[in-house]
Amino acid sequence: MDTSTIVLTRKRTNFRWAIVVFLFIVTAINYGDRATLGIAGKSMQTALGFDAAAMGWVMSSFGIAYVIGQLPGGWLLDRFGSKRVYFCSIFFWSIFTLLQGSVYFFTGAWAIIMLFTFRFLMGFAEAPSFPGNSRITAAWFPAKERATAVAIFNSAQYFATVIFAPIMGWLTFEFGWQAVFWFMGLIGILISFVVLLMIRNPKDHPLANSAEVEYIAQGGGLVDMDQQACADDEKAQGPKLNYLAQLLKNRMLLGVYLGQYCINVLTFFFITWFPIYLATERGLNIKEVGFAAAIPAICGFVGGLSGGVCSDFLMRKTHSLSIARKTPIVMGMLFSMTMIFCNYVDSVVWVIAFMSMAFFGKGFGALGWAVMADTAPKEICGLAGGLFNMCGNASSIISPIIIGYIVAISGRFEWALVFVAAHALLAAFSFLFIVGPIKRMELKK
Repeated sequence: MDTSTIVLTRKRTNFRWAIVVFLFIVTAINYGDRATLGIAGKSMQTALGFDAAAMGWVMSSFGIAYVIGQLPGGWLLDRFGSKRVYFCSIFFWSIFTLLQGSVYFFTGAWAIIMLFTFRFLMGFAEAPSFPGNSRITAAWFPAKERATAVAIFNSAQYFATVIFAPIMGWLTFEFGWQAVFWFMGLIGILISFVVLLMIRNPKDHPLANSAEVEYIAQGGGLVDMDQQACADDEKAQGPKLNYLAQLLKNRMLLGVYLGQYCINVLTFFFITWFPIYLATERGLNIKEVGFAAAIPAICGFVGGLSGGVCSDFLMRKTHSLSIARKTPIVMGMLFSMTMIFCNYVDSVVWVIAFMSMAFFGKGFGALGWAVMADTAPKEICGLAGGLFNMCGNASSIISPIIIGYIVAISGRFEWALVFVAAHALLAAFSFLFIVGPIKRMELKK
């Protein structure tokens, strides 16, 4: 009797799904912390006398630090393992979130400086979060389930605002804007200690039996990743500098990085400019914008889960990572280009319909983290994920500025929508013609 037959005769635990639910919760808190300034910002400006320019700099501080912190965060994950770095990341970003409430005690320029500093440090502390998610997923899930797992935790970005915005709005109204930061900071601190109980290697976890561990390992899961990362010889050296050069020379990963940058252009358009588009181009008031913007977000959530399930279904049927991952990505990106049709309709209903289709397509094709879990070298999953996230989130700094100039020069959003849709086409092109076969990269020692 072979090993696979033995595994099937034992009752297998399914603790890996509890792990992904925990990642969903952490990711929702992550995006909730990012949204605090959006909810409390207007009251803060009134109380502390910020102008729009100062608030703009404060808002940018997170993105700048988040991008800068990706490579150091990934390196720390590879050197010290997921558990310790994930705990420290959540704990410290929550501390810096909480401290933003203390800006209440400062005035004038010092209030701006302190808020910028705390927001910057929060972004830097959050940098290992998504590479950590990818690393944990690579350890806990076989390839045929990995896209669904990634889709579940990644979908938290769509629901974070729905979950936390009403609570934060009520706190601001009842107790003042500073209560928002104290509330979100305390939640994060509490969750960080749960990491110490939840996040371990599959081989070491008391709630995952040997049958589950063997099932994960046979499916390509890196069940002993942290044991390898923390071996004495590796721990002493950390990832070698030439590893980074190998990542940057690998055609497959360069195509994945380019694709993720383009996909995130769509993400940040919906986060930053889409509400403004509805208000200025389509004449909706603030209340109407809130409801209208929620519909595409829900479609994005549905698309994200559907894309993950579809990818894993294709993996089981074809046993090909390239077909399983590329098909939803390319289909989703092409479908997201329906946003261009908004340029040819006057009805707000049709605008919301086309934008909902586009955001569904974006969610359906947002499998970049699944691809990263499939392809990152096992010795440096954290570093590879950090470089991937750095490239993807560079769009959070670049694309909103470019869209702003397009709108300022043209006075309308038509070419801005074309700009965003062109990135969806480029993402599809990258995965079709640059990435090549999807497989785990092997490092040259």
